[in-house]
Amino acid sequence: MIPVEEATQRILAAFAPLGGEIVALDQALGRALAKPIAARLDHPPQAVSAMDGYAVRAADVATIPARLMVVESIAAGSLPVRAVGAGEAARIFTGSALPKGADCIVIQENTTRDGDWVTIVEGTHAAGRHIRATGNDFQRGQVGVEAGRRLTPSDIGLAAAMNWPWVEVVRKPRVAIISTGNELAQPGEDLLPGQIVASNGIALAAFVASCGGDPLNLGIARDERAALGDMIDRAAGADLLLTSGGASVGEHDLVQGVLKSKGMDLDFWKIAMRPGKPLMFGRLGAAQQGLRVIGLPGNPVSALVTAALFVGPAIARMLGLREVGPRVVRARLGCDLPANDQRQDYLRAAVVADADGLVATPFGKQDSAMLTALSRSGGLVIRAPHSPAIKAGETVEMVLLG
Repeated sequence: MIPVEEATQRILAAFAPLGGEIVALDQALGRALAKPIAARLDHPPQAVSAMDGYAVRAADVATIPARLMVVESIAAGSLPVRAVGAGEAARIFTGSALPKGADCIVIQENTTRDGDWVTIVEGTHAAGRHIRATGNDFQRGQVGVEAGRRLTPSDIGLAAAMNWPWVEVVRKPRVAIISTGNELAQPGEDLLPGQIVASNGIALAAFVASCGGDPLNLGIARDERAALGDMIDRAAGADLLLTSGGASVGEHDLVQGVLKSKGMDLDFWKIAMRPGKPLMFGRLGAAQQGLRVIGLPGNPVSALVTAALFVGPAIARMLGLREVGPRVVRARLGCDLPANDQRQDYLRAAVVADADGLVATPFGKQDSAMLTALSRSGGLVIRAPHSPAIKAGETVEMVLLG
């Protein structure tokens, strides 16, 4: 068995960012940015008003009340037709271009209007007040969003404001998924004696999609070499193959043997962790171009925990993201825990926030087949090998889920 840290390093070293592709901006949400987004123009393109009110010269309103002649009205989207001179004002609206001569905006709440005259009745009005200068938000050539970031709604808005109708994003990693076992039936099917409902394929496909990958759920391979081999062949063209179950060396555990018969170079098998000990990693095919394979345990909790720890970071590396996770935070322990053995534990825990931060309380039952506890978990409390007993209230590290 190898340590978790070594397994992580060996898996991540096998992956590199994929190539880019152009997508329309309205299709870019959540995609990993391949190239920085730099502004194609200044914003605003000219000085504009930040408020509804009157564009004036600050010198004319240094003393109030001040009575000024309104010489024009400037609507948003139109340009001023004349400059503002001494004793003059221009009616202006939010986003409207500032007329020459004006260097201050008086908000309309501080004025009274009488025909062509406006009186400033209150407030302090210094030069530059309520004016957005040219390029106040960003200037041409300025980088707004760096590469290696998953685009958020605000990133999309910024790219649009920077005048980009499309962006270059990293191609989604194609991840093929195979579940194995004669005992498995698809959700909704009538179960035969001895069968259980298969959840791993659907759950792993959802996990891959949530990480930004493109899942290809190939279905269930029966415990037959030919059937499993045919399904592995269908993963050709994928960037990563995930299998669940059958990676051990029992009489009916065929995955490792079939993959080796097809030329898989096994990197490692077994990690000193719980859950997830029987995890396999290798490469199928040519040394550098071969299909990477991660063989996950068959127990549903083990499959999803190891996916969070190893598959998610691998996808992040292929996407070129700056942070490859998993996200580890500190929390206070909500209950006592006994000393740990030689394997690194990842304890499913309920997580709540209080005034002092996060509190993580591991569930009493940590059975690797119990999806209910995992579904209710906010995090995985990490217990290093041979950790001593620990009391409630002490600080622990935790993988944050969700």
